[in-house]
Amino acid sequence: MPIFQRGTTWWIDITTANGERIRRSAKTKVKREAQELHDKLKSEQWQVCKLGKKEDRTWQDAVIKWITEQDGHKRSIETDRYHLRWLDGHLGGKTLSQIDKPLLESIRDAKKSEGSSNATANRVLSLIRAILNRAKNEWDWLDTVPVFRFLPEPKERIRWLTHEEAAAVIAELPEHLAAMARFALATGLREANVTGLLWRQVDLRRECAWIESHQAKAGKPIAVPLNSDAMSVLRSRQGQHRDYVFVYEGEPVKKAGGNAWRKALVRAGIEDFRWHDLRHTWASWHIQAGTPLDALQKLGGWASYDMVLRYAHLSSEHLKPYAGNSKMISLDIVEFAKLKIAS
Repeated sequence: MPIFQRGTTWWIDITTANGERIRRSAKTKVKREAQELHDKLKSEQWQVCKLGKKEDRTWQDAVIKWITEQDGHKRSIETDRYHLRWLDGHLGGKTLSQIDKPLLESIRDAKKSEGSSNATANRVLSLIRAILNRAKNEWDWLDTVPVFRFLPEPKERIRWLTHEEAAAVIAELPEHLAAMARFALATGLREANVTGLLWRQVDLRRECAWIESHQAKAGKPIAVPLNSDAMSVLRSRQGQHRDYVFVYEGEPVKKAGGNAWRKALVRAGIEDFRWHDLRHTWASWHIQAGTPLDALQKLGGWASYDMVLRYAHLSSEHLKPYAGNSKMISLDIVEFAKLKIAS
């Protein structure tokens, strides 16, 4: 039968022209609405089969295919999952052809209304665009992708905390996030490398850990020497999970910089600070303590020396031996001026 009831909800049962069977809920208790949806789908399937029209896939179809293809290959897949869960409230139930410029602008505005930065809103839009582009160019699900503008972003800034500010934030965090923040400040590891850290990547006897090449942003393995604070954190996490170092209620932590993190920042009175800025803080503390830039590059796993130069201005120790030269130069200028006046 073309439509039928399960409980009070109407369902649709269609056999397409190429023999494929589609059975799904019409999500309505009104028979007439279910019949209209049935007729619409039947017509669309006929056009797909007979006229070569592309089937109008749903956003959920695209998300499932994206996750399936990316899982195990994309280092930021957990960040994708985090954004996709949020996007489900805006795109769940939509077909790909319904995702247009006004809808994308409304998503951008919704993200901004939560207090997110332009950069965060742009990351969400970038993920949507990447999925739509793949649906068009590789999956052949779309003919066009809507054109839209990203929000302007300020030039990258180096935001870091003093030791006192860091202590204030950690004091406001839940126990599991406080441990993760302390470990990030002790090692400089990125969020995904902290949340995904496995016990098999840690050697407590030799006081070291390592990030494997497929987990590193630069695609190269990172050796992580562990200082006393990092070791203290790791010892406190022993026995909580067989595989993962950082867990909450027995489950791996997928996202550290979420709501609990943001609320802790507010309570600590810290503004304009992201979880990733813990890495900036770690690097800034190293530079201020006199760590050479080339050593910092290796510790942080940066592919380019230019990335480390962003922190060079935080220390002038390496320039002190030359600072005295300016005094000699200024004296020479004074003496030259005296000679000119005398002549």
